Amino acid sequence: MSIRTTAHPTWRRMLLALTATSATLAALTLPATAAPAHNREGNGHTITVNGSRAFPESVAADRHYVYTASIADGTVYRGRPGAKTLDPFLPGGQDSRTQATGIKTAGNRLLVAGAFTGRFFVYTNTGKLVSSYTVPDTGGSTLVNDETVTPDGDVYITDSFRAVVYRIPAAEVKAPATGAHRTLEVAYRLPDYVDGQSNGNGIVTTPDGKSLIIGYWYSGALYRLTLATGEIRKITAPALASADGIARQGNTLYVARSVNNEVDAVRLSGDTTRAAVVSARTYPGADTTTGVAVSQDQLLVSNSQMDTFLYGDPLTSPVFTLESLPLH
Repeated sequence: MSIRTTAHPTWRRMLLALTATSATLAALTLPATAAPAHNREGNGHTITVNGSRAFPESVAADRHYVYTASIADGTVYRGRPGAKTLDPFLPGGQDSRTQATGIKTAGNRLLVAGAFTGRFFVYTNTGKLVSSYTVPDTGGSTLVNDETVTPDGDVYITDSFRAVVYRIPAAEVKAPATGAHRTLEVAYRLPDYVDGQSNGNGIVTTPDGKSLIIGYWYSGALYRLTLATGEIRKITAPALASADGIARQGNTLYVARSVNNEVDAVRLSGDTTRAAVVSARTYPGADTTTGVAVSQDQLLVSNSQMDTFLYGDPLTSPVFTLESLPLH
């Protein structure tokens, strides 16, 4: 049975559950200082992903390139910042990379999460495989979803179906491109996982680099994990149901809310124990906004068509895209 077929029932249950509770979630009130302003952006531009089955779940950017990748077949696409098109860079299926979700850059390394396959990949920015990883064989479901890089170069990875955070040491990330294969190392265990639902998803470092912030897709909660002690506490914040990819600039989180088709700007308190929503943005053509990245003065958002991928054809649009929006 294909991974895609296996994945459909679980994701269908998640989306139906979210729909059933959306009225309750929408009724949550925010602190008076955090009332969000809903804006429909009309002054961005669209970036075309040049693939017939792109389904771009995530997006990443550095000074040299913008990247996205396909959850349908694992193809990695890239183009120069400001380009209107991203072209195939790493073919789908190469190195057993048949699905891709979270994608990040770390210096001259490219990091790719392998979604329901339970795999993870580290490449050089020229496309050489540094190493590949597989989740521990527990017999349980897995969704290797997203990743972040700490100032010391360690990589931390979420698994939405397992209550863990994996870690890849910086030395392995920076190692020569030998194509070595390893098992992912469990670094921390997470609370409040709901069995059968998509839980830990987007992940970023705190501004001081000493903690991780992890968003839960199903509950919309944000958690702070202190790396030195392993302490995990829930951040006091409104629930952001369908919180997917997260990017951070300074004390502001940009949270892609996939079912809501919007990106929320969320301001962290100085001690990162509290957060308030300061804006909620959408744009014409938003189509299951699962990924977000900051690129210079632009906010890049993926129009993943994830609902179409999970439910099957027909496509919402035969053209797969990202959206580039003004950061402010």
